[in-house]
Amino acid sequence: MPPNLSNSAAMQNEFSSLLDPAVLQAARQIYRTYYEVHVEQVQRPIGVVIHRETCRGQLVFAQKPILLPQECFVPLDLIEA
Repeated sequence: MPPNLSNSAAMQNEFSSLLDPAVLQAARQIYRTYYEVHVEQVQRPIGVVIHRETCRGQLVFAQKPILLPQECFVPLDLIEA
């Protein structure tokens, strides 16, 4: 059964409203910096793992990682929104 698009959009809106704006901004900056440095790179990340307190993060390319308690995962669709 295909996913319900309206339900998935609602979940995305709920997730983004719970996400700290500073964390989302840091994730976007990390993503932007990656693409400025790796222009020829074709592999797209699935998202960014961000430490909530320091806003330091890392791109994730494979599967959704196991997170430490102070980390959160920001999916690529929220970063590009």
